[in-house]
Amino acid sequence: MRHTAIVLVPAAVALTFGLYLLNSAGEFSVPENFPVLTAEEIGPKPPVNGPELATFGSGCFWCTEAVFQQLKGVVKVESGYSGGTVKNPSYHQICTGETGHAEVVQVTFDPKLVSYPELLELFWRSHDPTTRNRQGHDSGTQYRSVVFCHTDAQKQLAERYKAKIDAVGVYSKPIVSEIVPFVEFFPADASHRNFYAENSKQPYCQSVIRPKLDKLHKVFQERMKPE
Repeated sequence: MRHTAIVLVPAAVALTFGLYLLNSAGEFSVPENFPVLTAEEIGPKPPVNGPELATFGSGCFWCTEAVFQQLKGVVKVESGYSGGTVKNPSYHQICTGETGHAEVVQVTFDPKLVSYPELLELFWRSHDPTTRNRQGHDSGTQYRSVVFCHTDAQKQLAERYKAKIDAVGVYSKPIVSEIVPFVEFFPADASHRNFYAENSKQPYCQSVIRPKLDKLHKVFQERMKPE
């Protein structure tokens, strides 16, 4: 049960979690006047041969997972870990920051319904990409902002989009999101997957995730799945 997983977290983690709830509720705002890549910047579209993968890290994966699950064209979202040196790491290993992994979501999407640049837009508008190794009161390399690219085309689009966002000054500070090649994804254990969908009444979900989803639905509107 997810509730049990929350109760059993170490005291230090529970304290940090409590502080995050007290200070993060309602603080998130979706950047306005956000640029998008033009058709020329995107370039020719490759032939579609079925669903594709994208992998993003933007802080706690409970929140990131819930965000991407809302987008039309997204087939599946799975929480897990990428970018580290340990095979099949546990959540407790990740929390030490010593494995090098980031908390990520692996997104399976239908490119006929949603494009990779649209996923990038949601990624960069749904968290603060200007704080290195931190989201709110969650700090550590496991919470870094990162795009793990599955193809050279994804890497080029991510770098081009990041440069464009910085060029127009959307944020008051430069984006620090890493853009690196994807190597391997390790799924999180069951207590961390599909967390918001199964625990929407939890205090964290109500205080942090729900307000963020409400704001994103207002901005993306027709691109979000009906609730």
